[in-house]
Amino acid sequence: MTRIIFFGTSTFAIPALEALHALDGVEIVAVVTKPDEPQGREKKLTPTPVSARAHALGLRVLTPGRVKEAAETLKAERPDVGVVAAYGKILPKIILDIPRHGYLNVHPSLLPRHRGPSPVQATIAFGDSEAGVTIITLDADMDHGPIVAQERVPLCGDEWYEDLKKQLA
Repeated sequence: MTRIIFFGTSTFAIPALEALHALDGVEIVAVVTKPDEPQGREKKLTPTPVSARAHALGLRVLTPGRVKEAAETLKAERPDVGVVAAYGKILPKIILDIPRHGYLNVHPSLLPRHRGPSPVQATIAFGDSEAGVTIITLDADMDHGPIVAQERVPLCGDEWYEDLKKQLA
């Protein structure tokens, strides 16, 4: 059984979480996401999309204010690998060192092009002829590390952000 810790926040990460959850021989031992945030006029505390989906799947959810705060809890789970998809924070070395086989990062661009926090928007803004998703092994730098796989999607030039983000997810 492969033990996985999953890091994600936005709706982009949900298909990856669901795909891992559906795999035989995989156990997601923890899902790490950002803490609930106030939303709307009433400032009601609202979980992230990943938190809501992980709870619905019956998974353990951790919402540390600083990811370092979860280090001891994650070490105790003895994960084999970590998966990151749209988490929104850089993982510190103490967290990167936990899984024995390291991390895979799911990024919604054809790296190395459009590194950073807005890759789908950048793909559209630059008028790229194709978009894609890259899976890399994670290291200490942002959106950097050896490329494991890429999936390319041709673009027609009239894509909308939300539609392309869903397609890439």
